[in-house]
Amino acid sequence: MDVLTVSKNRYTTKAYDASKRIPQEQFERLLEILRLAPSSINIQPWHFFIIENDAAKQRIAKSLVGKYAYNAPKVLDSSHTILFCTKADITEDHLDNLLNQDDKSGRFKDATAKQGQKDGRTGYVDYYRNEKGDIQRWAENQTFIALGQMLLAAGIEGIDATPIGGFDEDIITEELDLIAKGLIPSVIMTLGYRSDADFNAKLPKSRLNKEEIFTRL
Repeated sequence: MDVLTVSKNRYTTKAYDASKRIPQEQFERLLEILRLAPSSINIQPWHFFIIENDAAKQRIAKSLVGKYAYNAPKVLDSSHTILFCTKADITEDHLDNLLNQDDKSGRFKDATAKQGQKDGRTGYVDYYRNEKGDIQRWAENQTFIALGQMLLAAGIEGIDATPIGGFDEDIITEELDLIAKGLIPSVIMTLGYRSDADFNAKLPKSRLNKEEIFTRL
C-alpha cells in the first residue's frame, strides 16, 4: 500500500478491541521505527515509556480522569500504549551522549569533524535557550515529529492508532516520577485494532482543501 493511500485511510481510532494484540515482532519493528525518528540536529530530546500489560495501562489511566476520563478506555483496551516524553532541558550530559554515539556510529572522519559537530549542535541549543528563550518548546516539537512518524508507520503496518493529548500532566508526572528523571509528558499514543463500537471508522475524513493551506511562491 502506498503512503498516499495509507494517509487517506488511516484515522484516529476511538474504540479498541481489547481481545486483539499486536504480534510482538511487529511491535518491536514499530519501536525500531520510533528509535530512528528524525529530529532537528539529531537532538533526540525524548524518552518513551512502553505500556504493554494491564498493570502498566492502569498506571497511565490514573491520569485519564475527570474531563479526560473519555480517553481511559482507549488506553485500557489498546494492545500497546506509548507515553512520549520530552527532556525538560538539553543538558551537557545529553549533548556529550549524542556526540559519543555519533562517534561510535562512524560519522566523523577526524577530530576536526567531531569538534565541528559539537560546536554546531551546541550553537543551536544555545540559540534556542538564550536568544529564542523557548528551548523546551523547540525540544517538544521534535517529539511530535516522532509521533507523526509512528502514526504513519502504524497505518502502513495495518495497525490502528490514537494520539492523545488530553490527560492530567500533574498526575502522570507524579506517577512516573518524571521531574526526577528530567522529563515532561508530551503525548500518549495508543495502538491496537478498532472495535465495532468505533464510530469514527464509519465517518468520512475531513481536511481543509489545498487552496486554504498551500501557498506556492
